[in-house]
Amino acid sequence: MMEPLYVPGGTPLHRLPAWLKLLTLMAAGAGLFLLRDPRWLAPAFLAACVLVWSTGVGAAAVWRQLKGLVWVLLAVGGFTAWFQGGMAALAVLLRVGALVGLALAVTLATRTSDLIEVCEKALMPLQRAGLVDAGKVALALALALRFVPEIWRNFQEIREAQAARGLGANPVALIVPLIVLTLKRAQEVAEAIDARSA
Repeated sequence: MMEPLYVPGGTPLHRLPAWLKLLTLMAAGAGLFLLRDPRWLAPAFLAACVLVWSTGVGAAAVWRQLKGLVWVLLAVGGFTAWFQGGMAALAVLLRVGALVGLALAVTLATRTSDLIEVCEKALMPLQRAGLVDAGKVALALALALRFVPEIWRNFQEIREAQAARGLGANPVALIVPLIVLTLKRAQEVAEAIDARSA
């Protein structure tokens, strides 16, 4: 039910405990922001690519996960190149690419339920201090992880349905139903969280 990205496997990355993968991901993310030179960021990007490849997921499946990000990266790269130069843009693209690759590798090789359990345990000290409800935050995270891929699926289904009706070039015919479905799902998420906390 809650495994939109996880791909079962027996690779070394699959076998590592979820807490270690999340901790390493956080440390790597912090480290990448300390690096400025593309000569250091390029190996990090390649390492992230190797990790994604090591999960055993095919290139087509990876592309389905990342194709929506391509335009964002192109826009960020172009904007950075315009204001800060080509080397700065390359550094930004390599850094973001490495971060996305590492995060994708972790989500492909780790059950969502395991990630949520780790997050809930990590939040327990804050709950004991009365700052957060660890169970509620973990539930919100779980629902969000389930919610995002569903929005993408809804977008694809609506686009195909509108194209079949000859409305493929009409952005309103695509956006309005997507917003309605998204708001409906958001309401369901809010109700689920309220029910859990009641």
